[in-house]
Amino acid sequence: MDVVEEHDIQDKHTKKKTKKPKKQPKPPHENGNDSMIEKTEPEHVDAPAEFSFPPTFSVSEIKNKQRRHLMFMKLKQEKRKQKVAIKKKKKKERDALGDKAPPKEVPKTIENQRVYDETTVNPEDEEVAFDEGTDEFSAYFNRLTNPKVLITTSDRPRGRTVRFCNQLATVIPDAHVYYRRGLALKKVIPQCIARGFTYLMVINEDRKVPNGMVLCHLPDGPTAHFKVSSVRLRKEMKRRGKDPTEHSPEVILNNFTTRLGHSMGRLFAALFPHDPQFVGRQVATFHNQRDFIFFRFHRYIFKNEKRVGIQELGPRFTLKLRSLQKGTFDSKFGEYEWVLKRHENDVCRRRFNL
Repeated sequence: MDVVEEHDIQDKHTKKKTKKPKKQPKPPHENGNDSMIEKTEPEHVDAPAEFSFPPTFSVSEIKNKQRRHLMFMKLKQEKRKQKVAIKKKKKKERDALGDKAPPKEVPKTIENQRVYDETTVNPEDEEVAFDEGTDEFSAYFNRLTNPKVLITTSDRPRGRTVRFCNQLATVIPDAHVYYRRGLALKKVIPQCIARGFTYLMVINEDRKVPNGMVLCHLPDGPTAHFKVSSVRLRKEMKRRGKDPTEHSPEVILNNFTTRLGHSMGRLFAALFPHDPQFVGRQVATFHNQRDFIFFRFHRYIFKNEKRVGIQELGPRFTLKLRSLQKGTFDSKFGEYEWVLKRHENDVCRRRFNL
């Protein structure tokens, strides 16, 4: 019995120790060529982590903001390098050809591709000359009146709007700033006419920032409503000159070509006296570009007999015409000559009104 039990115990231990051998993968070919085995291994195991986008990939499809910004900057830098390389190549070709080089190509912009407007003013047109002789500004251009401007604000103006009005009064000669005191414009206009004012300028504000301007020509109108943006006061400007003097500035009007733009140019010109005082070397510029009117105030600096520089005095701001109304201000029963319609320029970006 003892011998049998010992054999049984040994058999049990041998059963536990014996394990099935692991199945080895069969080679693809029985002849065992090592070269064939090496070819079957994946080729991209040790490939770098970088990869290229497909040709139809857009940077905007990257969801990670930092990664998207990085890829956009790289793409922008590559385009800039290509542009510089093409420019250098063209310059070398022009230098090599000399006088036989073709004329330079004029770059296409929205301004020179502008859609022709039927109301574009021809200075030699008799009809335009007749209208200028009989419009509301004819008394000023015939030197029968001198400009006198009243500047006021909306109710309860904040400090920034008040400072903006005070700086406008230093730009426009014979301009006076008055506190409105809650009066309606219909009551303010008769008082202005009685005291000999030729303009009423109202600066509106929103959230302590100037955002609108009502410019009313007295006594017969018209009245223009502008949106005001990008206001920079003198203290906010870098490298500005000293405060302007009391000399009457020179006025420059740029790119007011249509009938509406011509009216706007005459409206701004009548703000300033007839004869500028060139001794003060000051110039006020109204520059129209894509229906945005940019105002700048500079002083000439004569470095020598041939070189002249300009120094900005401030303030600066941008105007966008909203509406033009016949007569003086009347929000209820006034007749509007022109009103800006929302999204009217979405059809064609090359169509302008001024």
